[in-house]
Amino acid sequence: MKSFRHRLLVMIVGWIGLLLAGLLIIVSQLFPLYTNLENPSTIWLLLFLIFAVAMAISTVISHRIIKIQAQPIENVTETALELVKGNYRARAVESGTVGAVQLSATINVLARNLQEITAVRQMEQERLKTLIENMGSSLMMINRQGRVSLVNTPFLKELDMSMEDVQGKLYKELAIPAVLAQFIENVFMTETPDRDQIDFFIGLHQKHLDVYGAPIMGEHERWLGVVIVAHDISDLKRLEQVRKDFVANVSHELRTPVTSIKGFSETLLDGAYQDTPTLMSFLEIIQKESNRLELLIKDLLELSKIEHAGFQVKAKPTDMQAVIERAADMIQPRMEEKSILLKLQVEPVNVFGDPDRLIQVMMNLLANALTYSASETTVEVRLYKEQEEAVIQVIDQGIGIEASEIGRLFERFYRVDRARSRNSGGTGLGLSIVKHLVEAHHGKLKVDSEVGVGTTFTVYLPLAS
Repeated sequence: MKSFRHRLLVMIVGWIGLLLAGLLIIVSQLFPLYTNLENPSTIWLLLFLIFAVAMAISTVISHRIIKIQAQPIENVTETALELVKGNYRARAVESGTVGAVQLSATINVLARNLQEITAVRQMEQERLKTLIENMGSSLMMINRQGRVSLVNTPFLKELDMSMEDVQGKLYKELAIPAVLAQFIENVFMTETPDRDQIDFFIGLHQKHLDVYGAPIMGEHERWLGVVIVAHDISDLKRLEQVRKDFVANVSHELRTPVTSIKGFSETLLDGAYQDTPTLMSFLEIIQKESNRLELLIKDLLELSKIEHAGFQVKAKPTDMQAVIERAADMIQPRMEEKSILLKLQVEPVNVFGDPDRLIQVMMNLLANALTYSASETTVEVRLYKEQEEAVIQVIDQGIGIEASEIGRLFERFYRVDRARSRNSGGTGLGLSIVKHLVEAHHGKLKVDSEVGVGTTFTVYLPLAS
């Protein structure tokens, strides 16, 4: 722009020079005529005035030319510099000569197109970022130099890492499980897609991942790096194991009484029925095993009904104190047989729940406390209000539960002491039923236990309004 102005000024000076030269030629031609008629000082004054007028006219013309020609070009140049800097909101003033207006209009069209392209690109980047962050699977991209170029939040949470631990680092430097590092190494070095299921421990928790890796190919089949996608299948593995355990446990639980009934009935049919004492003893065992089988089938059907998606309790304002006292009366004979003291510390509290189902909850919790408590101990039941909830606690002085086993306590057929609970006639389904019934009441269930000291089951239920 400065060179343009310089050239323009040179042209103007040239014009002034030509004008002055012309004036001097005219004056030189007229000078002999007025030499004898006028004073020479007057002629020089006249020349000075003519020169001044010429300079003034030249200045006005120069200013006008610069305003018309130079300013639009300066404005267009400034706008172009702003576009280079990334300011696509800049616009040129569309004024001046026809050529300048066309140039300004063209620059403005370019600026608008760049602004629209940038807006679309930013929107697509936001969409891609949102998709990557909320895709539900862990994702990591590694460039051709082996550095992590992209990683989403699920990946960081899955491996308990932060963005600073991963972004821009070589994948070999990452503090990730060895099996995952080996999988990434295989995909990166071979540049071929691969899929595998891996498992490892993060602290005390075991993780199961379904991992897929593939090379990233650009234009002209150029290799740009690899992408690793991992999906957490820990819950699926756990459910699969629960299903296997359920089939094994229910088969075992059914086989035991059926085997006893079949064995003793065959013995009786072989002639033992003629011995009256043996007959009565075998019949008592058959009856006991039949009752156990009936109870197991009943609990299985009950649990299946409770776990159904459409199951709902018939909730209404219920006197929880009366529910606990009724359950205590029902289990008191069994407590007395084992010389266990049942102690109640209950306050009048109304909850919003199904009284029949709540009795079932209390009976299962008390039966569990009875099963795992020794003789001459105490089982205590407490009921009180805490903020907007009713709190029910069943406290025993039993064998206690290891911290590692509390998480599995509500699984079907899971027993802390299998021999003791089986001898007591339990089915291993009581606590599972309790858990589902409490959740159906929109309540919460908490377990605190210490081995050799005892266990406390705490139930939180909503108060009746």
